[in-house]
Amino acid sequence: MTKTSPVTTPPAGTLRPEPARRRIRSRGRSEWKGLAFVAPFLVVFLLVFIAPVVYSIYLSLFREQLIGGNAFVGLDNYVELMGDAQFWEGFGRVTLFLLVQVPVMLALALVAALAIDSARLHASGFFRIVIFLPYAVPAVVAVLMWGFIYGDNFGLAANLNDWLGSDLITPFAREWILVSIGNIVTWEFVGYNMLIFYSALRVIPTDLYEAAELDGAGPMRVVSGIKLPALRGAIVIATIFSIIGSYQLFNEPNILRTLAPNIITTYFTPNMYAYNLSFSGQQYNASATVAIVMGVFTAVIAYVVQLRGSRKEER
Repeated sequence: MTKTSPVTTPPAGTLRPEPARRRIRSRGRSEWKGLAFVAPFLVVFLLVFIAPVVYSIYLSLFREQLIGGNAFVGLDNYVELMGDAQFWEGFGRVTLFLLVQVPVMLALALVAALAIDSARLHASGFFRIVIFLPYAVPAVVAVLMWGFIYGDNFGLAANLNDWLGSDLITPFAREWILVSIGNIVTWEFVGYNMLIFYSALRVIPTDLYEAAELDGAGPMRVVSGIKLPALRGAIVIATIFSIIGSYQLFNEPNILRTLAPNIITTYFTPNMYAYNLSFSGQQYNASATVAIVMGVFTAVIAYVVQLRGSRKEER
């Protein structure tokens, strides 16, 4: 009878099983591959987004002075901006623009999306393209086109006034200029928001429509009970985009300023104010301060809207 030597196991930690080592190496290679894929985006994100923001914050903390040159002033630029009447006038104007124009634009986009999604509208594909087409027109071209339509002396408005024998239509009047700009923005972006709503409508399960039909629900009941609840997320997204766009209002008033220089001032909107401070007044520090303040304020408002929309969707 032969004795067998007992099998001894090495102390824990002295040897690692080969499969475990292989799994660790495989995981490490996968992480490096993932990093290699996202590296181009990270580089572009750092150069295009993070670096300009950091540099703007740096500029906002300094001020060009007659004696001493570019000196560190801390938060003095922000304190001075809070007391700037021109900044608050432009800010109040775009806020009023947002409160009036955004609901009108989103309501029109919602009605258009519901109409195209319904089976009652003939040639829905044609109407979808026609409504979306203005968004494909470059903003500069769109503003110039509407600017010549609004012209009091040379455009369609002037021709209509001549035909009526009065000055009834005055798009460039002080009390109508914001409405005129709102009309241009609405014309440009109704199709964009309509496409967001329409895309959300197309992913609603058909089972819900079949169940509603069996229950005897009419078209309006289907809209209020199925379609509108399904659109809540899309409406929140469109609202956030519209809020950001309203506070970034620049192209339309800046281009129309050549046609109505006495009505549209250099501080008509905060973005125009920042632009003119930088390129006309060479006040780069003040311009950066306006940009940072508007960026923070817009981010806060957009976050609040998103938070409230998410809570309502959870309920």
